[in-house]
Amino acid sequence: MTRTLPHLTLVLGGQRSGKSVHAESLFPRGSRALYIATAEAGDAEMAERIAQHKSRRGKDWKTIEEPLDIARTVAAAPQPVLVECLSLWVANLIAARRDLLTETDVLLAALAERKAPTVVVSVEAGLGVVPDNALARRWLDALGLVNQKIAAHAARVVLVAAGLPLVLKEKK
Repeated sequence: MTRTLPHLTLVLGGQRSGKSVHAESLFPRGSRALYIATAEAGDAEMAERIAQHKSRRGKDWKTIEEPLDIARTVAAAPQPVLVECLSLWVANLIAARRDLLTETDVLLAALAERKAPTVVVSVEAGLGVVPDNALARRWLDALGLVNQKIAAHAARVVLVAAGLPLVLKEKK
C-alpha cells in the first residue's frame, strides 16, 4: 500500500538517526522528486557525506544545491520536494548574517503556496547536550525555534530514532 504524502511533512532526528533514509523512503520509487541540498562541501569529509546521500537516491531525482535561498527554490518547483536539511540551512543563515525569523517566514509562505508535497528534514534540537560556546548555543536555540515553526504548519511530523519512525503529529 502506497501512502499519500501530505502537503508538508517534517522529519526530525539526531545525527545518524536514519532521518534522511526515512524521508527519502516517503517518496514512491521512480518519483521525479527534487532534492534541495543545503549542505556545502567545505572539506573532504563533508564531500564524502554528500556523496553518500546522493548515492542512495535513484537517477530520477534531481538535486539542487541551495545553502541559503531555499524558499525561492521550493516555490519554483512544480514536483514533490525533499529539503535536506534545516539544521545546515540555519547554520548557513547565521554565518551569512541573515535574519532567521524573516527567512523562516518566507520559507513557510513558499511551502503554503505549493501544490505538490514537500518533506523537510531537520536535526531535533532538544536531544543533545548544551554546547560549550555561544555560537553553537545560538545555532541550537535558533534551530529549535525554526523546527517548532515548521512543525506547527506541517500535516505530519515524524521523529526518527535508531532508524525507527515515530509519528508525532498527523492531520487526517
